[in-house]
Parts: sequence; C-alpha cells; structure tokens
Amino acid sequence: MAAVLVPLAPGFEELEAVTVIDLLRRAQIEVTVAGLAPGPVKGSRGTVIQPDAALDEALRRDYDMVVLPGGQPGATNLENDPRILDLLRRLAAQNKYTAAICAAPKVLAVAGVLDGKRATSFPGSLDPAKFPRVQVEKLALVADGKVVTSRGPGTAMDFALELISLLAGKDKRDQVEAGLQRER
Repeated sequence: MAAVLVPLAPGFEELEAVTVIDLLRRAQIEVTVAGLAPGPVKGSRGTVIQPDAALDEALRRDYDMVVLPGGQPGATNLENDPRILDLLRRLAAQNKYTAAICAAPKVLAVAGVLDGKRATSFPGSLDPAKFPRVQVEKLALVADGKVVTSRGPGTAMDFALELISLLAGKDKRDQVEAGLQRER
C-alpha cells in the first residue's frame, strides 16, 4: 500500500487538504496528516483539523508521496519550514512523488523540485521572473514526471483523483470516482 504525507501548516486551504485526504483514503492509500507543530491546525477559513501526528514524528518513516495543500498563509508557512524543503528534495532525489496545489507549488519551486519542469498554480504564485527554470502553464492540472501540480480549490477533486491514479492505478481511480457520483 502506498504511503502519503500531507503536512498541514496554519492557514492551509481546507477544501484542498480535506479533498486529498478523503479521496486517497477512499482508495485505501495510507495517508498521514502531520501538523508542523503538535496539536490542532487552523485552516485559512477557520476550520480546525487534528492531525494524525506532528511533523517531527511523521518524518521518522518513509513516504511514496508528499502532497502540499495551498492556502495562505499556509503555503508560506510550508515554504518557511526547512523540514518541508528537505523532505521535498529527498523525495525528488529518490524519484518519489511530490505534489502541490494552489499556492503550494511555490514551495516545490523554492525547494528546486520544479527546475526544468512544467507546473501550474494559483495565478501569481509561480512568478516566472523569480522561477525562470519552471515552465508555468495555465492548466487545471499538470503532471510532469514525478511532480504533480494543480490550480486551486476548484481543481482539488481532479487533483486527488490523479494522485490515486498514479499511486493505485486507473481502475482504483475509476472506482473511487464512481462512488462520488460525478457527472463527466
């Protein structure tokens, strides 16, 4: 079974975080939600989530993927945490998946994970002048090798379904999506 880490920083975007956590768990993917510090984490809209673990504890094991929710100041808080940057670099060096949505692709860029890659983000989050080695695209979802990025809350479900496809296969993705009763 694939193992995924979803770090939550104060000010995270609730819709993105909960959609990813929920859909991956529906696919029987092991998801660890980790707060940057011990205790509950308050999202950008005031929703409070109790993580499974604090980040230091969660980092004692290995993961197949890390998924960064966006939101502000959540994405900036992730960007300013050296443990997150080190984790992203380590997973990229191990040819494992890194994924980010909304403002969080900037964290991947700061870590150097997006160098030479195509990516998308919430408009303005990936400034081409600041990150000239990133090919910024205006798409809902971009998968480039082992890096997956998405635009924002409105793309969270498609983002999570793509992550399921990568980790558990298209059949599992289709099974999860069928249960959601989405019209295509």
